Amino acid sequence: MPESATTERPPVVKGRPAPLPLSIFAGGIAALALVLGGVLFTQYLWASQNRAPSPSCAERMSGALPGEEEKLLKGGSAVCHIVDALKSDMQAGLLITGMVLGAGMVVAGFLLYKRMPNKRQRNHAIAGAILGIQAVVFGLVILKFRDGDVLIFARNFLNFTFLEGSMDGFLRGMKNTIILAFGGELLGIIIGLSLALLMISKHRTARAPAMAYINFFRGTPLIFQLIFFGFLFLLGFQWRDALFTQVILILGMNMGAYSAEVFRAGIQSVEKGQTEAARSLGLSYVKSMRYVIVPQAVRRVIPPLMNEFVILIKDTSLVAILGLSAGQYEIFSFSRSFFSDSRNASIFLGTAAAYLAVTLPLIWVVNRVEKRLRSGLVGIAG
Repeated sequence: MPESATTERPPVVKGRPAPLPLSIFAGGIAALALVLGGVLFTQYLWASQNRAPSPSCAERMSGALPGEEEKLLKGGSAVCHIVDALKSDMQAGLLITGMVLGAGMVVAGFLLYKRMPNKRQRNHAIAGAILGIQAVVFGLVILKFRDGDVLIFARNFLNFTFLEGSMDGFLRGMKNTIILAFGGELLGIIIGLSLALLMISKHRTARAPAMAYINFFRGTPLIFQLIFFGFLFLLGFQWRDALFTQVILILGMNMGAYSAEVFRAGIQSVEKGQTEAARSLGLSYVKSMRYVIVPQAVRRVIPPLMNEFVILIKDTSLVAILGLSAGQYEIFSFSRSFFSDSRNASIFLGTAAAYLAVTLPLIWVVNRVEKRLRSGLVGIAG
């Protein structure tokens, strides 16, 4: 084979691994696994073996709310499994073992870090120490939680049997949340781009109202804006129907102030020579903005606008104060209604899961878009 056709392996710039730093790294992983994995393991063990609840837990579950035994005992066995597993000696042993191992990895990692001869070995040592710190911190938090009244917390927040029959409401709430957020985002982009163009104008009379609008909506809480404009539409404008549309309008007005600053920064980040070149070709100011500047700015502001969209999804929870009808409930409004009926706060864990189901895919998309735009690609596909 010709010499030119041979492939040579690139040199190892980070260095070779060694048993000692690898052991520190593995010890840190094991410590964190004992602390966090131990909690999951004991919970699974108590639930799978269907152990009888401890007498103290069963007594408190049956007598906490006199006159409502049927509702109280609903899921009581599962709650006692959670409490008994967390309070068990096995759980304490796993936590203490993990914390001791983690503390050992912290000491070993930081003592040996500077003595390692290459980058890879130093990374293994410091990573093991950091994992050990996490094991100690999480262990202390869980031990402190075990000393509190775990039963009351578990009965109110971890009684998942109360979530039965809530799936349809959550799906409807997720759909309405997405509609509110998308409507507010689209309206906010239109308002924001218009305000941004006014903000970069040379005329004070154009900049002043845009600046006042932005300062008002950025300087006041969204909950105030929902209440104020909700009553303004109802009483001032006699707009007594289409509350859902009113909410989208208010969210869009709020989003417009934030997206205006994003667009302004994006437009001003385009090199001044682009504008001068467009004007030298005979384009008017408006056409220069439309065909040259704004297209470049939009590409730069896509990631921050998508981040604002994720924030807006969570902000829709404030809409609950306006009293939407049952068919218009977003996620939090449905959860609050469900809580008022069941008087159990476990529904709010379902609320968190529903918001994560909506936001995590969007966060993934944001990260992908940022990565592709940094690589110089115009689109995110192919």
